[in-house]
Amino acid sequence: MSKYPPIYYSDYLQLDSLLSSQKPKSDEYGHKAHDEMLFIIVHQAYELWFKQILHEIDSINQMFTDDTVDEKSIGIAASRLGRITEIQKLLIEQLRVLETMTPLDFLEFRDFLIPASGFQSFQFRLIENKLGLSDDKRIQYNNVDYLKTLEEPHRKLIMDTVNKPSLIELVTRWLERTPFLNSENFNFWNSYKEAVEKMMENDRKIILENKTLTEKKREFQLKNIELTKENFDALFDEQKHNGLVKEGKRHLSNKAMLAAIFINLYRDEPILHLPYMFLNLLVEMDEQFTEWRYRHALMVQRMIGTKIGTGGSSGHQYLMSTVDKHRVFTDLFNLSTYLIPRSELPKLPEELLNELGFNFTGGAGHLK
Repeated sequence: MSKYPPIYYSDYLQLDSLLSSQKPKSDEYGHKAHDEMLFIIVHQAYELWFKQILHEIDSINQMFTDDTVDEKSIGIAASRLGRITEIQKLLIEQLRVLETMTPLDFLEFRDFLIPASGFQSFQFRLIENKLGLSDDKRIQYNNVDYLKTLEEPHRKLIMDTVNKPSLIELVTRWLERTPFLNSENFNFWNSYKEAVEKMMENDRKIILENKTLTEKKREFQLKNIELTKENFDALFDEQKHNGLVKEGKRHLSNKAMLAAIFINLYRDEPILHLPYMFLNLLVEMDEQFTEWRYRHALMVQRMIGTKIGTGGSSGHQYLMSTVDKHRVFTDLFNLSTYLIPRSELPKLPEELLNELGFNFTGGAGHLK
């Protein structure tokens, strides 16, 4: 017998309240539109999932707030990011359910919704802010600041996030504390730079000696190597990197970028496997939001064509413009630019290999 009082399923889930929260406007105005119920339920389901995503992000941000991060927290954070990515797959698939409503079905009740718009989803704005989408990167909707489209209580919730560090800021700080990069016997930066220069010189030699290439193709490939070299130069020169950060072309600091590269290059070492998984899941989460925005934009165009949306602007055009611009973890996404073959990796000292193999017992070497 349970020591807790019995509870009824419907009461626990607050079903009376939940199932009475669908109030079609077409019914209210005496023009019943069958598909409005689907429209409401799909969007309410989105908001419930947004609430869960916020629940997970808040917990991850809390783990990374302190000056040190417990190693076991990395595994928990990775698990919760994995949960978010699974939810995102549902969000994308949910569009297929909404698309069972035809454009003519939508027109039956569309005018009743003006000026309400998905752009006013304050929970999604909270998600973007807590991940790290800055105001200077945000695309304006209908040339209006997104805060002005929200009512005061929701505006206040959004403003509360401004003075708190976002996930990308917390991850940057965590990466900057990564040990292993420099010691008395090993300087990863110098060793990596030498390996990169050797790799690019080898690539240049292959292109120059390839007799099957036309002069035009050879010139094109050599230019690509120069572009790659420019990327590496910015990585090796902190001042150049800081300039790119100031221009908004990079998000992570130079030190954090180097640490992320190290983790990716030596991901097979036991102590770096969870950090690698965590960084990889950040990229996947960002990618899933990008896919959702893109699929959402296609759905909007299919539903209303080039008409003005209920919010007063071209919903399709706005959503398409956010697909790339509203990504947060692009630096991690582009890390493959800086990877080199395993065979060319700088050989790590035995002492460092022991530390990376869980033989490390404490002190400043923890990935905190």
